[in-house]
Formats: sequence, C-alpha cells, structure tokens
Amino acid sequence: MKVRIDEELCTGCGLCVDICPEIFEMGETVSKVKSSNVPPEYEEKVKEAAESCPVEAIIIE
Repeated sequence: MKVRIDEELCTGCGLCVDICPEIFEMGETVSKVKSSNVPPEYEEKVKEAAESCPVEAIIIE
C-alpha cells in the first residue's frame, strides 16, 4: 500500500498524526507522509486516518 497527502486539500488539523504517528507527521502548515510505502502492520491505521480526514486529503494507492 502507498499513501500520500494532497497538500492543496490538507488543513493541517493533525488528526492523521494522532491516529498514525508512525506514518504521518506535521509539517510547517500541513501534514506530511514520512514514508509513502506503508508497512503491513500500519495499513489499518492509515485507512482509519484516511476515513477520519475531514477534508479527504489522504490518498491511498
């Protein structure tokens, strides 16, 4: 699984970081992905973060 954040949509609320800090981190104004390749043990948390994102900025590929 791969994940990325649409920086045009991201509001920097930090919810993804709260849910899965192993993959997401806060940048200056928006969230960032630490590693676009998601290890299997974090796939469920990444899916939860994507579903919880208020602006649907997290894209799973």
